[in-house]
Amino acid sequence: MFDPTDLYRLSGDVPELTDPVLLYHFDGFVDAGGAGRLAIAHLLDELEHRVVATFDVDRLLDYRSRRPIMTFDTDRWVAVESPRLDLRLVHDTMGTPFLVLSGPEPDREWELFAAAVGTLVTRLGVGKLVTTHGIPMAVPHTRPLGVTGHASRPELITGQTSAFGKVQVPGSAASLIEFRLGAEGHDALGYAVHVPHYLAQAEYPAAAVTALEAVTKGTGLVFPLDGLRDAAEKTDAEIAEQIEASQELSTAIAGLEQQYDAFAAGSERENLMAESSEMPTGDELAAQFEAFLAERDERRGD
Repeated sequence: MFDPTDLYRLSGDVPELTDPVLLYHFDGFVDAGGAGRLAIAHLLDELEHRVVATFDVDRLLDYRSRRPIMTFDTDRWVAVESPRLDLRLVHDTMGTPFLVLSGPEPDREWELFAAAVGTLVTRLGVGKLVTTHGIPMAVPHTRPLGVTGHASRPELITGQTSAFGKVQVPGSAASLIEFRLGAEGHDALGYAVHVPHYLAQAEYPAAAVTALEAVTKGTGLVFPLDGLRDAAEKTDAEIAEQIEASQELSTAIAGLEQQYDAFAAGSERENLMAESSEMPTGDELAAQFEAFLAERDERRGD
């Protein structure tokens, strides 16, 4: 039996904490709109933090599937962007300490990785594990973004409804952590933000705002969100500009709004997960928005 603690090394003094929250997200799994990735990046940009533990990515990653970027200058290699999977100690705006585990999703040794996270959870006295990401749904961006909560104990997400029944989906390292550590008695929960399917491949800051607001509601942590909200408002204004310029997009969004409003009024849950055959598909809508966003980025570059 391999020792899970061999997968990481501690950095500096181990902090003494009282029931801290561990917020975690791994790049590589479904994350529509970049909800989880943008949320974590925003927190690390805005809040003070230090590395507590670093995982051995040489053991966990397949470099041939995710090759690191290297820089070549004239006649030699001068730099490499080595991936990192770190556990950090962060403090929210009220000074409350919490932990953030982020980086690329491991390609291998998931069970050992989950066990390694479990040893850190025990050592640091973690009171609650929380993860978040985005999932594509047939919803319009002009309506409040929904959130599907899931947890190791139902009472951790009381008052929330789900748009899903019993389904089988591809697994993720984040889901396995929640499943395994929840079975060991740890409180673990997550929030899946419902992102408009036509924006799933774009960066959608509003999804990150919704994700962090859900985390605040579930943990009491307070985050600085003004900058993220400004980015969300700017992105929504640019999307509105694109819609106004296209009759096809305007019609499609109006159809989604009618579908969403009918669901909110009590229609069947499947309506939010199915697409009408009379409307452009998610891929077609996404292609138009991606072309617009690419043109916008090009204008900004000029």
